[in-house]
Amino acid sequence: MFARIVEITPKLEKKEELMQTIRREILPILKKQPGFLELLPFIPEIAQARIVAISLWSGTRDAEQYVEREFPRVEEILKPFLELSLAVKTYKVETTFCKHFVEALTVTA
Repeated sequence: MFARIVEITPKLEKKEELMQTIRREILPILKKQPGFLELLPFIPEIAQARIVAISLWSGTRDAEQYVEREFPRVEEILKPFLELSLAVKTYKVETTFCKHFVEALTVTA
Protein backbone atom coordinates (compact mmCIF):
# COMPACT_ATOMS: atom_id res chain seq x y z
CA MET A 1 0.00 0.00 0.00
CA PHE A 2 1.12 3.54 -0.73
CA ALA A 3 0.10 6.89 0.77
CA ARG A 4 0.15 10.45 -0.51
CA ILE A 5 -0.07 13.07 2.22
CA VAL A 6 -1.21 16.50 1.10
CA GLU A 7 -0.99 19.45 3.47
CA ILE A 8 -3.50 22.17 2.65
CA THR A 9 -3.35 25.69 4.04
CA PRO A 10 -6.76 27.12 3.22
CA LYS A 11 -7.80 30.75 3.20
CA LEU A 12 -9.63 31.03 6.50
CA GLU A 13 -12.80 32.42 4.94
CA LYS A 14 -12.83 29.64 2.31
CA LYS A 15 -12.38 26.61 4.57
CA GLU A 16 -16.00 25.38 4.44
CA GLU A 17 -16.23 25.94 0.69
CA LEU A 18 -12.94 24.05 0.28
CA MET A 19 -14.33 21.04 2.16
CA GLN A 20 -17.48 21.06 0.03
CA THR A 21 -15.34 21.20 -3.13
CA ILE A 22 -13.24 18.26 -1.98
CA ARG A 23 -16.41 16.29 -1.29
CA ARG A 24 -18.20 17.23 -4.55
CA GLU A 25 -15.33 17.47 -7.06
CA ILE A 26 -12.07 15.95 -5.81
CA LEU A 27 -13.38 12.75 -4.23
CA PRO A 28 -15.23 11.68 -7.42
CA ILE A 29 -12.00 12.17 -9.40
CA LEU A 30 -10.10 10.02 -6.91
CA LYS A 31 -12.72 7.28 -6.88
CA LYS A 32 -12.32 6.84 -10.65
CA GLN A 33 -8.56 6.24 -10.37
CA PRO A 34 -7.20 2.69 -10.61
CA GLY A 35 -5.74 1.59 -7.30
CA PHE A 36 -7.34 4.33 -5.21
CA LEU A 37 -8.49 2.95 -1.86
CA GLU A 38 -9.51 5.79 0.45
CA LEU A 39 -9.20 9.48 1.30
CA LEU A 40 -8.66 10.37 4.96
CA PRO A 41 -9.04 14.11 5.60
CA PHE A 42 -7.85 15.43 8.96
CA ILE A 43 -9.49 18.74 9.88
CA PRO A 44 -7.74 20.65 12.68
CA GLU A 45 -9.64 22.03 15.62
CA ILE A 46 -7.59 25.23 15.38
CA ALA A 47 -9.08 27.39 12.63
CA GLN A 48 -5.85 28.59 11.03
CA ALA A 49 -4.03 25.23 11.06
CA ARG A 50 -3.38 23.13 7.98
CA ILE A 51 -5.69 20.42 6.75
CA VAL A 52 -3.98 17.08 6.13
CA ALA A 53 -5.45 14.71 3.55
CA ILE A 54 -4.07 11.20 3.14
CA SER A 55 -4.96 9.24 0.04
CA LEU A 56 -4.29 5.51 0.15
CA TRP A 57 -3.40 3.57 -2.99
CA SER A 58 -2.89 -0.10 -3.83
CA GLY A 59 0.60 0.64 -5.09
CA THR A 60 3.13 3.27 -6.03
CA ARG A 61 2.43 3.05 -9.76
CA ASP A 62 -1.29 3.74 -9.27
CA ALA A 63 -0.50 6.90 -7.30
CA GLU A 64 2.12 7.98 -9.85
CA GLN A 65 -0.37 7.62 -12.70
CA TYR A 66 -2.86 9.75 -10.78
CA VAL A 67 -0.20 12.42 -10.24
CA GLU A 68 0.68 12.44 -13.94
CA ARG A 69 -2.87 12.38 -15.29
CA GLU A 70 -5.20 14.04 -12.79
CA PHE A 71 -3.36 15.86 -10.01
CA PRO A 72 -2.67 19.02 -12.09
CA ARG A 73 -6.44 19.37 -12.56
CA VAL A 74 -7.03 18.79 -8.84
CA GLU A 75 -4.49 21.51 -7.99
CA GLU A 76 -6.30 23.95 -10.28
CA ILE A 77 -9.65 23.16 -8.65
CA LEU A 78 -8.16 23.77 -5.18
CA LYS A 79 -6.12 26.86 -6.03
CA PRO A 80 -8.84 29.50 -5.29
CA PHE A 81 -9.18 28.17 -1.73
CA LEU A 82 -5.49 28.06 -0.82
CA GLU A 83 -3.40 30.45 1.25
CA LEU A 84 -0.20 28.56 0.32
CA SER A 85 0.73 25.96 -2.30
CA LEU A 86 -0.03 22.33 -1.53
CA ALA A 87 2.72 20.37 0.19
CA VAL A 88 2.85 16.72 -0.90
CA LYS A 89 4.78 13.82 0.62
CA THR A 90 4.67 10.15 -0.30
CA TYR A 91 5.14 7.04 1.83
CA LYS A 92 5.06 3.29 1.60
CA VAL A 93 2.55 2.08 4.19
CA GLU A 94 3.81 -0.70 6.41
CA THR A 95 0.65 -2.79 6.33
CA THR A 96 1.77 -5.48 8.78
CA PHE A 97 0.73 -3.15 11.63
CA CYS A 98 -2.80 -2.60 10.36
CA LYS A 99 -3.95 -5.90 8.91
CA HIS A 100 -7.67 -5.40 9.68
CA PHE A 101 -7.64 -1.91 8.16
CA VAL A 102 -6.00 -3.20 4.97
CA GLU A 103 -8.50 -6.05 4.73
CA ALA A 104 -11.42 -3.65 5.13
CA LEU A 105 -10.04 -1.34 2.43
CA THR A 106 -9.36 -4.08 -0.08
CA VAL A 107 -12.80 -5.63 0.37
CA THR A 108 -14.48 -2.35 -0.59
CA ALA A 109 -12.05 -1.52 -3.41
